[in-house]
Amino acid sequence: MNRRAYAIPLIALLGLAGTASADTLLIDRAAEKPAEAVPVRGQTAAQVEARFGAPQQKLEPRGGQKRQWPVINRWVYPAFTVYFEKNRVIDVVANQAGPEEIGPKPPIR
Repeated sequence: MNRRAYAIPLIALLGLAGTASADTLLIDRAAEKPAEAVPVRGQTAAQVEARFGAPQQKLEPRGGQKRQWPVINRWVYPAFTVYFEKNRVIDVVANQAGPEEIGPKPPIR
């Protein structure tokens, strides 16, 4: 048997070794269950608050030091954090479920 014949099964075994891990990825959790209702890009802060209620926390605004750097406001809900620019949703990020889950770090306070 030549070296190439041994290389293929070895590569397959190495590939399987990487999949047996105890880490839980946030993306895996998101893929397991249907997406929860979250704010949609372009909604106003008033629309978000009317649908999801008051946030657990409104973090200090970031940015605005220069004209080209808009002020970003952040509202933290139990499952996600909403990012606003000029009172409009620009992004929504799922929060980390627990310390064992690998995902986005908590927002800078």
